Parts: sequence; structure tokens; C-alpha cells
Amino acid sequence: MKIKMYQIDAFTKTLFGGNPAAICHLPHWLDDKTLQNIAIENNLAETGYFVKRDNRYEIRWFMPHDEIDLCGHATLASAYVIFNHIDTTINEVTFSSKSGVLKAKKEDNGAITLDFPSRPPEEVEIPKEIYKALNAKPLGAFAARDLVITLSSEEEVLAEDPDLEIVKHLPYLCIIITAPGQHADFVSRVFDANAIILPEDPVTGSAHASLVPFWAEKLDKTHLKALQLSKRGGELDCRLEGDRVFLSGHSVPYLVGEIEI
Repeated sequence: MKIKMYQIDAFTKTLFGGNPAAICHLPHWLDDKTLQNIAIENNLAETGYFVKRDNRYEIRWFMPHDEIDLCGHATLASAYVIFNHIDTTINEVTFSSKSGVLKAKKEDNGAITLDFPSRPPEEVEIPKEIYKALNAKPLGAFAARDLVITLSSEEEVLAEDPDLEIVKHLPYLCIIITAPGQHADFVSRVFDANAIILPEDPVTGSAHASLVPFWAEKLDKTHLKALQLSKRGGELDCRLEGDRVFLSGHSVPYLVGEIEI
């Protein structure tokens, strides 16, 4: 069986920037073990799969070590593939996912806007492991699926080199460090302590489902510019509307090919 696969750099206008995702357009769902093995073989932060059902697409995302419930950059990349390779006549697409209905819209400037659920984090006590793992002093901790840790400045976020082994057993998918930005409303970096190959995620759309409502309340504004300060870097234009977060970004194609199962 041959499957078309695309590798797309998401949340960037520049090749080799943003977050690379492998995207597979499947005629039908394969068994979970095969989907996981493809993700392991690709060895990227995410491999996204979609199957068309009537007027929408079912979508799933796999990290090399597990399936994930929500992924921004692989959804952006999937929408890019659909708009540019699968159905070039449309400018909006609806996905069914483990996180409910997601939407993507192609903008006139070439960006794609994702419509995601808002996941506002709740303040919690700063775990003792965070004090040990970080070089900078954490100001606060806020929990949803991920643990959001606030620092005092963009410089501290950039300089941080966390000891992820210490936080490996905390009950969160990712550890996010964030602070006000110098050239954006806020900046962040995102770490997955259980990801052996890629412990720092280049650009994390799903993390912004929590970061956007957090900073929208803190800054008292609903339109925000966000920068993720990984080595590859990522740019997101963000908007909060009720219980939905809208994330806009560009994508750049890197590879189109086939895999054989």
C-alpha cells in the first residue's frame, strides 16, 4: 500500500523554520500500531493523519512515543495540504478530532487560521520540581493539559536550559515557560520531558490554546502576537473569542513523497 506523505514547516514563512510535520492523506484508517510506527519512522514532533468523511476530515496526531489529543502545527500543515493538494477549490475545512470540531480557513495573505478550543489554565502551587529544574525563578504556575510557568522576562525564557529529567513525572504533557515579549505580546518555549529525540518543541499550536486565554486576561486584550523562542522559531497571530482560540500562521512545503506500507 502506497500512501502520499507531505512534510510541511508550519507557523513560519521561511523554509527550515517553524515546526515540521509529516502529513499522511489516508484512504481509510490504518491500525494504531501502524500509525505509531510511521510516526516513529518519521521521527518528527508530530505525524498527522486525515481521512475524508462526507464534507469534513477526521484527523489524528501521533508523536514518536504516543498519540496526542490536540496538535496545532500538524493541523495547520494538514489544512495547507488540503488547500494546496487535495481540494484546491475550497478555502475552509472542518476536522473531527479527539478535541472536538476544529476548523481551518485560508486567508487572503496566504496564512491559515485555526479555530481551536480554549483551554484556560488554572493557578496551582508551583511544583517543587520546577524550582529544581529551572535556572530562573518561577513567578507562578498554571495548569491545564500542560503546565504553564511564568518567568519575569523574555531574556530569562531565552536563557533557560531546564533539567527535564526532574520534571519527567509531573502529570502534564508539556512544560511551558512564558513571559511578556519585547517584540510580541508574549513569548514562550515548550518542553516535553518524555520526548527523547525532541525534548523542545519548535512551535506548539496546542500550547497556545492555554497561553492565549492566559495572556488575554493578563494583558486585557483579545488580539495577541506570540513568538515561540525555539531555535527554529515560530510566529502566531492569536485571537480569543469566547471559548475559542484562533491561531493564524503560514506554512512552507519541504517534501512531497510516498511511503510504502
